[in-house]
Amino acid sequence: MKMKIVADSSANLLSLPDIDFGVVPLHIIVGENDYIDDDKIDLTAMQENLSSYKGKTSTSSPSPHEWENAFGDADVVFCITITSSLSGTYNSAVIAKDIYEHNHTGRKVYVLDSLSTGPEIALFIEKIAELIKAGFAPDDIYKTLLEYKDKTHLYFSLASLNNFAKNGRISPVIAAGIGLLGVRVVGKASAEGTLLPLDKCRGEKRALTKLIDHLKECGYTDGKIIIAHNNNEAGALELKKLIE
Repeated sequence: MKMKIVADSSANLLSLPDIDFGVVPLHIIVGENDYIDDDKIDLTAMQENLSSYKGKTSTSSPSPHEWENAFGDADVVFCITITSSLSGTYNSAVIAKDIYEHNHTGRKVYVLDSLSTGPEIALFIEKIAELIKAGFAPDDIYKTLLEYKDKTHLYFSLASLNNFAKNGRISPVIAAGIGLLGVRVVGKASAEGTLLPLDKCRGEKRALTKLIDHLKECGYTDGKIIIAHNNNEAGALELKKLIE
């Protein structure tokens, strides 16, 4: 039985060792520019354009056809998407699942709405890979994944909310206020899959301390943590040190 893991590009993964893995790219729309979030994207150019562009920006979900192509010829597919509260990606994947199963009798696609993004999706993918290598049956893998999902969390610290304002998710006035005087927003992915602000902190040091406080509050004592950063390796390493 050929098993495959497929995710959208919000997971920030391009490949997995010893596992059949596929990535479907999201699109970032900045004016007339359509940036495809794959291994060829020029991140520096995209981020500079995002920062300087004054108009509205948006993202575009992968089409069902893109998902179906990524499923390939697998007998069993585990498909993980960015939270449905921020994107139509999950709905597109469900449509692709129905088409794929209809066209290939006996094949099965499990679609999971992560209700999150980034590092938490990467945790799910790594868990699935671990279970596949251990020889678990597909239904048992999916059941274990749902149980695992109840124990994971995503916390974040943002130095700017400008992009949220440009795509209409928050007020530009609020975004401008956050950007002043080094204020950072600390928050988490809610149970409904929204990005929920928890704290406003003056400076990175206080933001990192708040992240540690929230880890303690949710009962973290040990286990895998994935830290993702956007051009802030020093901050990521400092957070790693504080956690350790």
